[in-house]
Amino acid sequence: MEQEKVSLVYREFKPHLFMVLVQVGYALLYFITEASFNHGMSPHVYVTYRHIVAAVVMFPFAYFLERNARPKLTFALFMEIFVLSLLGVSVPLNMYFASLNYTNPTFVASMVNTTASLTFIIAVALRFEVLDLRNPRGMAKVIGTVISLAGVLIMTLYKGPVMRNLWHPLIHIPGKSAAINENWLKGSLLTVSSCVTWSLWFIMQASTLKRYPAQLSLTTWMCFVGAVQSAVFTLIAEHNSSAWSMGLNIDLWSTIYGGVVVAGLIIYIQLWCTEKKGPVFVTMFNPLCTILVAILAYFVLGEKLYLGSIIGAFIVIIGVYFLLWGKEGDQ
Repeated sequence: MEQEKVSLVYREFKPHLFMVLVQVGYALLYFITEASFNHGMSPHVYVTYRHIVAAVVMFPFAYFLERNARPKLTFALFMEIFVLSLLGVSVPLNMYFASLNYTNPTFVASMVNTTASLTFIIAVALRFEVLDLRNPRGMAKVIGTVISLAGVLIMTLYKGPVMRNLWHPLIHIPGKSAAINENWLKGSLLTVSSCVTWSLWFIMQASTLKRYPAQLSLTTWMCFVGAVQSAVFTLIAEHNSSAWSMGLNIDLWSTIYGGVVVAGLIIYIQLWCTEKKGPVFVTMFNPLCTILVAILAYFVLGEKLYLGSIIGAFIVIIGVYFLLWGKEGDQ
């Protein structure tokens, strides 16, 4: 009897547990990629390579495990996957990782929290999300969205004083090269633009999964198509051919981690959770990543942490969990 209860609780909270693990994976990604970019790797080359790795790793699993479940790929469905790859891989990730050159991981992780509110607004507009203002949970969704956006504005407009580090950093990540200047406005625009695109991607995922209910295959297709799109963009934007070379260093390890864990495993988990709980549920766990990144950045790596970021992130998290409570009322 006790075992059955544990099993029921696990099944009920399985999507929640998976999304927590997803955010841990994303938190580690910030620092691995920052170290790689500071080492000299091009963000555009990184996006291309990591999705090539992900497509190669995911292909055998998708081919054998979903051989009977995978629907026929029509031209219309392929074009839908092409647009999905554009919205979820090549466009937002190139902007997103480029923004790390102009800001820092804590700032970028905090700004990503706009995805939950943007996804909710777009989902309501497209009628993917239920909104009943006569219901307390419906009101909670609206209040949570407003609070979250207010927190993001605070983080963007109010830096505040730098919080003094209590001890020397335990791990040192080499700083940005002299050729890269910190530019918060440019970094903010790149990050917000990527969040808008990601919000559209989360919404489109839910629609595509109804016509192509094979998460592994869809993940593989998105990685492959996204890698090709990013490669074309990189050839146009990156004129230095040596940027494509890679040695046995942090560049290689960040690409493998980004390809296998993030672009492969994490995207698959997000697709599964999107199918089970909806797109807003998936985006509402982003604040956990912000907390993890802030803790690692401040206590372990010794990076600057501003008072405005702390206040804003706290407000965003309150808003997001208002939204989560409202979402839990949906069937």
